[in-house]
Amino acid sequence: MQKIPVYMITGFLESGKTSFLQDIVTDEDFTEGQRCLLIVCEEGEVEYNNEDLCGNNITMITVDEEEKMNTDFLKYCIRQYTPKKIFIEMNGMWDYKWVFEWGQMDRLVLAQVITLVDGITFPVYLNNMRSLFSNMFQYTEMVIFNRCDESMDLHSYRRTVRSLNPRAMVYFEGEDGEPIDPGAEVPPFDFNADVINIEDMDYGLWFLDASDNPERYEGKTVRFLAKVMKSRRMPEGMIVPGRNAMTCCADDIRFIGYLCKADFISELKTRQWIYLTAKIHYEYQKDYGEEGPVLYGISYEPAEAPEDDLVYFN
Repeated sequence: MQKIPVYMITGFLESGKTSFLQDIVTDEDFTEGQRCLLIVCEEGEVEYNNEDLCGNNITMITVDEEEKMNTDFLKYCIRQYTPKKIFIEMNGMWDYKWVFEWGQMDRLVLAQVITLVDGITFPVYLNNMRSLFSNMFQYTEMVIFNRCDESMDLHSYRRTVRSLNPRAMVYFEGEDGEPIDPGAEVPPFDFNADVINIEDMDYGLWFLDASDNPERYEGKTVRFLAKVMKSRRMPEGMIVPGRNAMTCCADDIRFIGYLCKADFISELKTRQWIYLTAKIHYEYQKDYGEEGPVLYGISYEPAEAPEDDLVYFN
């Protein structure tokens, strides 16, 4: 039985979801003239052009209550409308984690999740609704910041997304819809130093940058303050020296670090604080599921725990 792809567009009200979806569902190259269903979960200032929808074989329905949007409703939609594709304009205030638990719905496949963000209001919304952004960014595959300009700290916007979802693609668009390329962020490290010293305040930045830009770090030696984590589930002879990071709010703290090989691992205890000096190489590791940074320990010094155990991405 052929699967029905589902494309979900998330974001807060007035983030540009409707305009974005209008362009997609009326693109004949994308819909291929097939019968499609558009499920709209909130109404903004921009409205869909019903004539364009009908002309492209798109049926639109609205859902105005969160509790109505569930797997039973999607099963009803499949029976009632027999769509070949489903598009969902999701209300950014609704919890949609259930979408990722519909394994029993073998007719559907989640093809893509895209999040739209208004670049102008993002800083204010982030300060007031961090947990909601955390939910959206955590599950999305692509984040598009629109209505941006080069005066905005777009690198900070990207770090916020990547701290919650390292695999998410991040794009920026101006008021005219044209793409903006902020370029690669240059962190405040001396890459020509024999040992790159990573200050506490820059650990989160280094963690993301080392993943994104292997050409900057391959073969380089770094030194940073870390807490040792050891586990039987790790590859033999490895530890993870890292830090606790606040990715969203005080209730959303996780330990971040890279695998480390060293001759002195047996000397270390879990949760011990050390200054680690290590060389970085990039290689495939099963725990990563892909190629990533692996630290090769050169030396360590016992250290005291810092006053603030947390590191940040902004």
